[in-house]
Amino acid sequence: MFDPRIDKHLISDQGEYVVDEVRKHWAATVSAALELLGGIVVFLLGFVVPPQAWWLPVLVGAAIAVHATWRIFEQRMDRFVITNMRVFRVHGILSQRIATMPLARILDISVYKPLIGRIFGYGHFVFESAAQEQGLREIRYVGDPDRRGLTIQRVIAQAGLRGAAGRGDPTMVPSPVQPPPQPEAPASVTVTAAPYDESRATAPVPGIERGGSSTGWDWLADAQRREDERLAALRGEPTGAPVPFDPDRTNTAPIDLPR
Repeated sequence: MFDPRIDKHLISDQGEYVVDEVRKHWAATVSAALELLGGIVVFLLGFVVPPQAWWLPVLVGAAIAVHATWRIFEQRMDRFVITNMRVFRVHGILSQRIATMPLARILDISVYKPLIGRIFGYGHFVFESAAQEQGLREIRYVGDPDRRGLTIQRVIAQAGLRGAAGRGDPTMVPSPVQPPPQPEAPASVTVTAAPYDESRATAPVPGIERGGSSTGWDWLADAQRREDERLAALRGEPTGAPVPFDPDRTNTAPIDLPR
């Protein structure tokens, strides 16, 4: 009944395991132990008071002792658990409360160690997260806070590497993709330009005769023929046989028209 049963809260089918289970430092129960001692003293006073009033210190002492015992068990049932996927806290005796936070949402961890905590080896964790989970806002009376703080930082770093590496090895940092090296020519090799080969040059567009097979230049051949006929008519020259069309021919000379 007084065991929080941490194992049943793990996501076993996803490979979650406990990295560290933090119990309360013994300093957390000092005040409850003193309260219990005081309750026992008050309870024993019932045997020295007058007989007609014995029930009053017995009742008060028993109530104080029960309350102190409840506080002690409450501190022992409060567990803070660090896993490879998240951090969560389980606390409560009859009514159990669970607060959880994924590692990716932890923004900052502050460790506060008071003077008496530095003497007896405990401190308090303060978590800053994106959602500000109140159940995990402050974890008090953590034993050996420096080592456990480094454990949380190490688990967070490993979880980030796993997310970056995808399905690869979770302990390896994925190296950036490097471009393939370009081959370098030896210093003794002299690059010379190849001689011009006229046979490999692009041949001009062949002449197109009117009435031949369509090659896509028919419209240009017709326009050239009509232009030649018009110029011949203006010059008074007889119209001869059509000249084969040459798309590469360019004539920008001025037209000499008769006055």
